[in-house]
Amino acid sequence: MTSSNAARIRNPAITTPDTQQTVSFLGELYHLRVTGHDTGGEFAVVESRGRRGHGSPMHVHRADSETFVVLEGELRVVVDGREHWAGAGCAAVLAAGRPHGFVVTSDSARYLTLHHGPGFADFVIDAGGATPDPAALSEIAARHGIDIVGPRPVP
Repeated sequence: MTSSNAARIRNPAITTPDTQQTVSFLGELYHLRVTGHDTGGEFAVVESRGRRGHGSPMHVHRADSETFVVLEGELRVVVDGREHWAGAGCAAVLAAGRPHGFVVTSDSARYLTLHHGPGFADFVIDAGGATPDPAALSEIAARHGIDIVGPRPVP
């Protein structure tokens, strides 16, 4: 029997809104519901709300996959140059090493992202606050195993 990486999590972690960190990132609030600190570096869960036009630049996670679960609203997810619509109830699993980005296309959206590794949550913390210029954002992302490869998709 093969064990998963999650089997390496040895201690339970219960987070609450009082113990979770909220960070202003790319102009919206990102709620770090579970971080690598909580999971022995195995994964992170982030809840976000965004207004129309909010999204990420096209980027590649070198080692970590990313999963979106749309709770409310609609996103356009671009992966490998192909556009996909994702509304409430949809999930998008994005493999490591594949260029992708997203943009909110409805008036607003609420979604969870599951990151199979702690890099993204750590990136959000380091880049949080005032939105850095694109060169600084790229430099911060690279330190966390993320390469920015293009602009944010348009709504």
